[in-house]
Amino acid sequence: MSDFQKYIQRYLDQIPSGSWIEELKKSGEKTIAVYSDLTEGKSLFAYADGKWTLKELLLHLSDTERVFQYRLLVFARGDKAALPGFDEEEYAVHSFANKRSLESLLEEYKAVRKSSQILIESLEPSALKNIGTANGNELTAETVGKLIVGHNYHHLNIIQERYLPGLK
Repeated sequence: MSDFQKYIQRYLDQIPSGSWIEELKKSGEKTIAVYSDLTEGKSLFAYADGKWTLKELLLHLSDTERVFQYRLLVFARGDKAALPGFDEEEYAVHSFANKRSLESLLEEYKAVRKSSQILIESLEPSALKNIGTANGNELTAETVGKLIVGHNYHHLNIIQERYLPGLK
């Protein structure tokens, strides 16, 4: 197994068994529930120096989902253009998430997730099998869709394990 395969497998392993499309909806609902229980002040919590705040993490979820959503669209439509990678740390630095309201970040997340759901539900099963290249690696449109779900669950687990205990 290549390093890239190991990298994506850690996200794919986060998806509970069953329909990954159903888990797209469930992971979104769980994320919204967690963030809806936070106050503005608590959303600025980071569990350690140099780690993202909960606001930055939420915007990271939206940013990453947008990038994955674009990859999914490109691959599903049969476009053979190689897509670049993205530097999540650079995106976070330039996001200014902590200056935004938690409400605005949550509304953005909801809109991005709804857009992903509409796109994925509109695709023919054959389109999910299309292969594309992103960041120098080939993968199917379906795998990119699953990465949206697995990446979200990965960060929900981090929130449960590292952030929420520090807020009590």
